Amino acid sequence: MPICGRGEALMPELISDLKEMRRVVKEARRAGKTVGFVPTMGYFHRGHLSLMERAREENDLVVVSIFVNPTQFGPTEDFREYPRDLERDLALAGEVGVDIVFHPPVEDMYPPPYRTYVEVEGITETLCGAFRPGHFRGVTTVVTKLFHLVPADRAYFGAKDAQQALVIRKMVEDLNFDIEVVICPTVREEDGLAMSSRNVYLGEEERRAATALYRSLCVARDLLEKGERNSSSILSEMHRVLDEEPLVRPEYVEIVDCQEMRPLDRVEGEVVVALAARVGRARLIDNLMLRVDEEGITLLP
Repeated sequence: MPICGRGEALMPELISDLKEMRRVVKEARRAGKTVGFVPTMGYFHRGHLSLMERAREENDLVVVSIFVNPTQFGPTEDFREYPRDLERDLALAGEVGVDIVFHPPVEDMYPPPYRTYVEVEGITETLCGAFRPGHFRGVTTVVTKLFHLVPADRAYFGAKDAQQALVIRKMVEDLNFDIEVVICPTVREEDGLAMSSRNVYLGEEERRAATALYRSLCVARDLLEKGERNSSSILSEMHRVLDEEPLVRPEYVEIVDCQEMRPLDRVEGEVVVALAARVGRARLIDNLMLRVDEEGITLLP
């Protein structure tokens, strides 16, 4: 599956041992190298690879983790079915110049009896947090562990998971991690569908219907560009677009501020226009991160 055309790619080093991973990164930093880290659950697509390319541009050593984290899945969610293909991922990581892939075993990351979790309050209670109890506790716990095991200079996250990225940024601030959280733009298919590992669940008709998510975001953006600032008016038009696709079952459609992740009556400042929907067996999320002020709107990050 050639993606970036770098010519002959070198296979990244694969590390599974936790202590060895920490030792390698600490040794690199002692040698004066900068380290970029991309945490993932694997099954790479162009969005993942764009994070790795950004890390490659900005750092001497690039580490990518592949770990399907059980603590961020609910009991009825797709942990066991989540797509996995380590050999494919290693080849794609090599094409974009990744140096190390960290692939730890679940039993090493969560040795029984496991008792310790990290939780960010408030901003995890809306959007996905309201529909996936315990999800963000699992995310922040595993990212905390990964930041200890891969003590990098910078960590890269995609804007498609805007709430997750902002929660991690807040956790880093509150817990005084010595790491920069870099949020990178969402990567989309030609028809606007945000790239996601879960897109593989979509059948042909479901795949076509799923474009309604981005089309509804475009309607919101167009209204904001024309000067509309009333949230309810914008959300009503977004729902109209989604309702035209019977295969799309919205879970939430919201406009929230970037600091507290609370719904806004009037759209201003740094905001996230966010939605989640079920399309077939896939749960899809998408958003636009925007700065809205008297001069107009600016796409973030």
